[in-house]
Amino acid sequence: MYVDPETPVNCVFTAKIKGNIPEENFKAALEKIQQKHPLLRTRIDNSSKKYPFFIEEKDIEPIPLRIVERKTDEDWLQESETEWFRLFKDEKKPLAQLVWIKGQDVSEILWVLPHCICDGTSLVTMMKELLALLDDPDLELQPYEVFSSVDDFLPLDFNMKKKKRKARFYLMMARLFFLMQRKSKIRNLGKNYAVHWKLNSDTTAQVTGKAKTHGVSVHALLCSSFMQAFQEIQGKQAKGKVISPVDVRHFIPEIRQDHVFAFAPTVELSLKKGNTDVLDNARRIKKDLVEKIEKMEARELLWMGEQMHPVAERMVSMMKSSKGGHDITLSNMGRINIPSDYKHFKVETVFSPTVAFPWLNSNTLVATMYNQQMDFTLMSNEDFLPKEEAVTIKNKAIELLTS
Repeated sequence: MYVDPETPVNCVFTAKIKGNIPEENFKAALEKIQQKHPLLRTRIDNSSKKYPFFIEEKDIEPIPLRIVERKTDEDWLQESETEWFRLFKDEKKPLAQLVWIKGQDVSEILWVLPHCICDGTSLVTMMKELLALLDDPDLELQPYEVFSSVDDFLPLDFNMKKKKRKARFYLMMARLFFLMQRKSKIRNLGKNYAVHWKLNSDTTAQVTGKAKTHGVSVHALLCSSFMQAFQEIQGKQAKGKVISPVDVRHFIPEIRQDHVFAFAPTVELSLKKGNTDVLDNARRIKKDLVEKIEKMEARELLWMGEQMHPVAERMVSMMKSSKGGHDITLSNMGRINIPSDYKHFKVETVFSPTVAFPWLNSNTLVATMYNQQMDFTLMSNEDFLPKEEAVTIKNKAIELLTS
């Protein structure tokens, strides 16, 4: 999630509100949020030769608020794409930015954070806290202590000596693997884009009802439908695989729901070769996902990841030039737990987060549900997946989801 000081990888999460909010409420709310979350008072130090690390900045500036005049309903998507490329390099400024697209009675609020400090749950938490404080500036947030090291998450029976041997072996194998790889100069030089769409409440009920009737999860149905859509549109070029992030809080309860944190274990899910039955594949995917999550050792994965810093640069280089073995990264955030009615305004909707990865295969789908409506953002790069083709795949996936 962190590439280097010159390569931004930012997440943008947007809420659309109806009502009028004083500008001073924004500044007061941002101050309280910054005081609660330690990572919003840090900067990234790249002076160490081993790896970058977070360091607390005692004289950190407030979280900046950028105000934009609202002109159309699509301004939020344009501003999202602009904020993808914001570099958080100023050592005195926090790793966060808020954008307020201000209209007469309708506004959009955009949280912008580097992906290396936040995941989807973090974004929802910060939006929920912001809206609550905008409505009631006297509300108090409870600060918490930041974790100093991944070692803080290790279980008491963690055999450090044995695991270090295992880490050295994995590191040796990784170095050997990268040594054998031919260096490629292929890069994405095209424009990053996002395709956004929302299913109305009737269509959303149709999708969730279909999943329930056939004993599959909505996530499994989404995976199956989108992989099948890639196969039908791309033919032999399709991989029949998705990468699915899992919320680390399921495995490490010390990382609370309201903590800002960034580590997402991933699971690879695939279609059965030769099987084009969406529901049959969804059943297999649901079973496969449950089994892989049960076997996942998230604490060890987090610790092991820290041991792989010596090959991180080679890994990043490979991801920038490799097509990968998957069609898309599919993140289903599920129901967004943010109230819709406040004393002084109403949340009309939220839009699924957007992000522009610098990888060659930057195909990413994010799904959310709010007010009984499913919402999607599909991101990629014109060089790797032309936008017109992405729209065709999206349309085919919706057809498979709802048929």
